[in-house]
Amino acid sequence: MSETHRYDAALAADIEARWQDYWERHGTYETPNPTGELADGTGRADRPKKFIMDMFPYPSGAGLHVGHPLGYIATDVYARFQRMNGHNVLHTLGFDAFGLPAEQYAVQTGTHPRVSTEANMRTYRTQLRRLGLGYDLRRSFATIDPDYYRWTQWIFVQIFNSWYDRDAGRARPIEVLVAQFAAGERATPDGRPWAELTAAERADVLSGHRLAYASDAPVNWCPGLGTVLANEEVTADGRSERGNFPVFKAKLRQWNMRITAYADRLIDDLDTVDWPAAIKIQQRNWIGRSEGARLDFPLAHAAGGVREETITVFTTRQDTLFGATYMVLAPEHPLIDTVVPESWPADTRQAWTGGHATPRDAVAAYRKQAAAKSDLERQAEAREKTGVFTGAFAVNPATGERIPVFIADYVLLGYGTGAIMAVPAHDSRDFAFARAFELPMRCVVEPTDGRGTDPAAWDDSFNAKDARIVNSAAGKLSLDGLDVASAKARVNVWLAERGLGEGTVNFRLRDWLFSRQRYWGEPFPVVYDEDGVAHALPESMLPLELPEVDDYAPRTFDPDDADTRPETPLSRNEEWVNVTLDLGDGPKKYRRETNTMPNWAGSCWYQLRYLDPFNAEKLVDPEIERYWMGPREGMPTGGVDLYVGGSEHAVLHLLYARFWQKVLFDLGHVSSPEPYHKLYNQGMIQAYVYRDARGFPVPAAEVEEHDGGWVHAGEPVTRELGKIGKSLKNVVSPDEIFAAYGADTLRLYEMAMGPLDVSRPWETRAVVGQYRLLQRLWRNVLDEATGEPAVADEAPDEATLRAMHKAIDGVRQDLEQLRFNTAIAKITELNNHVTKAGGRVPREAAETLVLLIAPLAPHVAEELWRRLGHEDSVTAADFPVADPAFVVDETVTCVVQIRGKVRARLEVAPTVSEADLEALALGAPAIVDALGGGAVRKVIVRAPKLVNIVPA
Repeated sequence: MSETHRYDAALAADIEARWQDYWERHGTYETPNPTGELADGTGRADRPKKFIMDMFPYPSGAGLHVGHPLGYIATDVYARFQRMNGHNVLHTLGFDAFGLPAEQYAVQTGTHPRVSTEANMRTYRTQLRRLGLGYDLRRSFATIDPDYYRWTQWIFVQIFNSWYDRDAGRARPIEVLVAQFAAGERATPDGRPWAELTAAERADVLSGHRLAYASDAPVNWCPGLGTVLANEEVTADGRSERGNFPVFKAKLRQWNMRITAYADRLIDDLDTVDWPAAIKIQQRNWIGRSEGARLDFPLAHAAGGVREETITVFTTRQDTLFGATYMVLAPEHPLIDTVVPESWPADTRQAWTGGHATPRDAVAAYRKQAAAKSDLERQAEAREKTGVFTGAFAVNPATGERIPVFIADYVLLGYGTGAIMAVPAHDSRDFAFARAFELPMRCVVEPTDGRGTDPAAWDDSFNAKDARIVNSAAGKLSLDGLDVASAKARVNVWLAERGLGEGTVNFRLRDWLFSRQRYWGEPFPVVYDEDGVAHALPESMLPLELPEVDDYAPRTFDPDDADTRPETPLSRNEEWVNVTLDLGDGPKKYRRETNTMPNWAGSCWYQLRYLDPFNAEKLVDPEIERYWMGPREGMPTGGVDLYVGGSEHAVLHLLYARFWQKVLFDLGHVSSPEPYHKLYNQGMIQAYVYRDARGFPVPAAEVEEHDGGWVHAGEPVTRELGKIGKSLKNVVSPDEIFAAYGADTLRLYEMAMGPLDVSRPWETRAVVGQYRLLQRLWRNVLDEATGEPAVADEAPDEATLRAMHKAIDGVRQDLEQLRFNTAIAKITELNNHVTKAGGRVPREAAETLVLLIAPLAPHVAEELWRRLGHEDSVTAADFPVADPAFVVDETVTCVVQIRGKVRARLEVAPTVSEADLEALALGAPAIVDALGGGAVRKVIVRAPKLVNIVPA
């Protein structure tokens, strides 16, 4: 018999291409919005909705490898399942297309980044289409589209024109703040009336409040890339995440986002979203909320008395104030230039000077040394503590003692105030520093471990928080005898009464550095007037498009030269930079901002553009936004129903997107204060990496297994699991699997490899298992000789009904919980059941199999559904619902044990009572024989599956 309709790779390719064309031609996955399409009398506006998203892909030139589609297939399966359950499903995919790789390629080749990026996107779209992903392609876009980044720029303007009103607990338009200053309701920093301030002075005042502001601040400068980096883009060893170049601290004028204003809300609202616990912990730790006190230490005059300047510190141990014997400033602290005298004071110890003739020489040398170290390296507990004396003294406000002020790299400007009161007896790092520099230590928390109260005899500090305060009384402040909590409270009151500080909350989170010295990014919609005052462009001038430039590269420098400063590509286009504009007060000359936004900008709000991608008048229609993302039962802060992506974005994209969403919510542009309600982190598909004797990767496709080992070109190689990538020579293209098996097989294999949130190894040889599942399903439904249905139009027997409804019940639960691997196992089990039953498969069983596998293998399901006589797409069919009567087993097997050893098995009803089960067990012939007429001391019954008999 000629099997002309056998399911093989060629037939799979034909089926998949035809159905992909059909879906596109018929708009199968085009999702209606609640206005317009849903208001045309169809009644579909009342359908429950599901908004399902993947994290933005960046379109690289290499295209997709088999590891990339894991999350995309998973969300597609879930979206298809929800459509078949009556939901109006929004599922689409765009591209996060600005970024450094395209710019670096442009620098190397002279190709405009848009040209290479759009070519990469075409490759991605072809491969994603080949996978059969059910996206609403009308809603797709790229962040590089001017129609898209127009709104990115618009959002920046909204943030720039806003401030955080702590009294109201939300962002408000900057005009409200201006009105408060003008009316005298809020004092200016120097007390002058608002009307007496110049335009530049007013701009400076407002800059201290705006949610987007430019400032001179220490930044992460990477000479090798020619750009500054956000803290999150610097590796633990102080190098750039991209390129692995050294990163230094430098002071530059940069744009920042005041994300710190939202620190409390960013922490608190984590309780409202359904995210993995590990991601919530990472965000909480990154934000780093801690309760303590702010204290002001007056600086001392060399001749005695105190100066007007003070050093402000934040501490969580204000109870140890009497133990502060010196102070430390971060090397970048702005007060250093003010406090350092021209010569060393008379009582300066040699160990404090670093061998330098003057304090200024010592400080300058140490600052340069510290700039070359990463924050993590500076914070390492085990490293030797270094620093130099500034030549200045401060006054401990509790004791009145003069205490020396040092700079040391173990203090970071990015935490607290960049200054600490050092209490060496009760802090390990301060203890080590004090020992190294022969500084005094005073015990003010009584040790409970018998070490005594003389720190000179200690090996390390005593850090307990449940001990008693000692040696802490002077003037009107006495803490002696108090516990730590009570002492903290008393110090807070004392500080506030004297205007020396107050109890407060501090955060580890720093404002988001938002400038990049690159070409391939969103231009800032900002111009500067002749006084250097920044002005946001009006909406009518957006989008501000990227101009053409002759050289796409920022100026790069010797990677180790920390003294260099950035030069941006845009700054070289003088015609674009220097413009005459009318911003409402007549034509004037302005200078454009020549930095660009970071690549994170476009992905901060893309979920909103998916909702309303063609709206040229508004960011998003309010009714549409409420329908898809608004708060509802179980989702108090709203957001996307399911968001799938990698855990590596825990404190980058996810934190930034939450911040932007909250600002837009405060300003009334959206109804949901959180962008993503449910977050799911998929695992990684790994592949074997083979290395030769030198440790270099060799092409995995050329390695052969031999005598229990692996050989390449006749030489033994080692094997390990690693990421899939060109550098490791282990890339497997999905195109290879398409050609050999078809897209449905690839989809099934990736979903069957293991739990979605666990990393798993790719094994090409194992793909064939899912290919055979589809072949068996095909044979169960169709005659391979004719291609016609081979099913029987008769009711399934009871065994098949039970197998069907158990599979329906299990698969439904598994797909709802994203347990795709176990769903496939249950489908396989049902398919095997009807195969073993022999004869023609009952139509009901065949159609059930097709419907169950439809979300996972949509092409073959569409083909089988059509050949079974259905006119509509299988996507419009209802997902099966199990009949509970057939889900419960008719009988269950009860194990009967004597002294823990199995002696009999009984088939009993699932609802059997304990009394009946005990009687059945004791009367079973095998049990009667085993007991031999002996007495029974105890019977333990666990109905319906276990009886344990204990003889007397």
